Amino acid sequence: MKRFNTIKKYHSFLRYKRDFTKYSVKKVFSFEIFIHWLKGKLSRNQFLLLSGVLVGLTSGMAGVLLKSLVGYIHYIITGKVHFADQIFFYIVFPFLGIVLTTTVVIVFFNGQDRKGIPAILYEIAQNSSLVSSVKMYSQVIQSAITVGLGGSAGLESPIAVTGAAIGSNFAKRYHLDYRNRTLLLAAGATAGIASAFNAPIAGVMFAFEILLTGVVFTDFVPLVVAAVCGSLLSKIILNEDVLFHFKARNEFNYNNLPFYMVLGIGCGLYARYFVIISTRIERFFKSIKLSKFNKAMLGGAILSLLCLLLPPLFGEGYQTIKDITNGHIAGVLNNSFFGYFSSNTWVPVVFLGLICLLKVFATAVTIHSGGNGGNFAPSLFAGGILGCFIASLFTLSGIENVPETNLILVGMAGVMSGVMYAPLTAVFLIAESSEGYDLFIPLMIVSVISYLIGRWFSPISPDLKELAGQGKIFTREHDKNLLSRIQTEDLIENDFQTVHEGSTPGELLELVKTGKRNLIGVINERGELVGTISLDDLRPHMFNADALSTLTIKGLMRQPPVIISPENDIFSIIRLFDRSGVWYLPAADSEGRFIGFISKSAILTKYRQLLKTYS
Repeated sequence: MKRFNTIKKYHSFLRYKRDFTKYSVKKVFSFEIFIHWLKGKLSRNQFLLLSGVLVGLTSGMAGVLLKSLVGYIHYIITGKVHFADQIFFYIVFPFLGIVLTTTVVIVFFNGQDRKGIPAILYEIAQNSSLVSSVKMYSQVIQSAITVGLGGSAGLESPIAVTGAAIGSNFAKRYHLDYRNRTLLLAAGATAGIASAFNAPIAGVMFAFEILLTGVVFTDFVPLVVAAVCGSLLSKIILNEDVLFHFKARNEFNYNNLPFYMVLGIGCGLYARYFVIISTRIERFFKSIKLSKFNKAMLGGAILSLLCLLLPPLFGEGYQTIKDITNGHIAGVLNNSFFGYFSSNTWVPVVFLGLICLLKVFATAVTIHSGGNGGNFAPSLFAGGILGCFIASLFTLSGIENVPETNLILVGMAGVMSGVMYAPLTAVFLIAESSEGYDLFIPLMIVSVISYLIGRWFSPISPDLKELAGQGKIFTREHDKNLLSRIQTEDLIENDFQTVHEGSTPGELLELVKTGKRNLIGVINERGELVGTISLDDLRPHMFNADALSTLTIKGLMRQPPVIISPENDIFSIIRLFDRSGVWYLPAADSEGRFIGFISKSAILTKYRQLLKTYS
């Protein structure tokens, strides 16, 4: 009887579950029908406004979920960790974070671990802004494990990628074109950044400076609406205070401009150091012949060692910045081996300097060995530490009234500007997240100096340089962006006639009678192009029987100035057209066989089609 009741309860549960599932699917389906109905009733701008609200709320919720997950993981693993427990703590958890993230990627996501802002820029340029639906949740899971367990990276890039995927898939679901799909992709990323920092203006600046580079847009209202929705949702649910609320902050004094000028130069040079080291570590992990899992174990071991040496490298590091700024640097020192030497006045300076130097190693190892995260938080953290380091040097040099807290805040914007090549995003991010609107002048000075130094070394962000060089992402050169979308295979016209080099003039004339082209390819026994014959060359002999009888195919044909391969990119093809001065260029496959011609007309036609779609 007891077993019968158990079985009866189980079947009741299954029936409830089935009914609930049907109800949930029906509700979702009804919602989609309603949105489709609204799309038909609303104008384009009205529907985009509604879409901005829905995408902003969803992306904001994803940001809230990620921050909550990381906070919960931190709460579980940290508790009260004393110095005696640190060796175990810092060896185990950062290592575990990278290894677990890599395991999740291999087992659940088929090893597809493309991450970060470059991946989104690639989707915009090469995949018509279609982002895999998996990224709507994969980045949240992976970055929560990595950063929650101590990975020295930030949550903002994964939140932006998640928001971009949400916006892209929303647009795909409701059959929006490339232009509007890109707009909603950017709106989702904007909302993600806004929810991460409670900084809606910074989110909009991020979209314009980084995501929409090279894409011409006049619609920006959905971006603003999405940013406001994401920020507001985060503020309501998490009820967080201002991220960088520093009580000891000073008002801006123009007499302190020399401090900010020196800081700007320091931030620019440090940002260059940051990106160079990060790039080299990325290349190192790509070059070593190890499996993904073994790379994760190596990276986890390196990160654990760095965190053991310098505990502030553990996690995002925002709390360390707050502790140092609020005068608790002694507590930060005592939590490390440097606590044994804290009586020496130079120890804090050396401590801060080492954190600056090694933060980029910790971040790059975290990201490129198998973890998931971004450079937002690390660049802000490193900038704050650098500002404190420079302020300490000024103080130890005997200079009075050094605005230390201001230098920390402004340094955060300076390094982020130099690393991300986004000065406006950096300025508004710090202004909004610290309520430091009175610091706009020093924020702009330091951010612009750092940005210009970075641009002096490299016009394009080193993170994006390789993809930009391959034409796989958009740059600020709009015409070049459109041309990069043209694939060589799509330009080859293969309906041209060919004649064998040993054919007679009569056979050539028969081809002319049935052909529609002014150009004929001459091939040999192996199908290789040996020359071309144009009707302009043939026309003087066509009605002269005596001259025609003495002609040969080899005597009529001309050697092509160059033969194009499908592997040639569009830019090299255009250069070849300019250099040769011809209207048609022949193309051959990898084995040298003639496959057709490419014309300037085909390039111009394709360019005009893209101009309608992308402008």
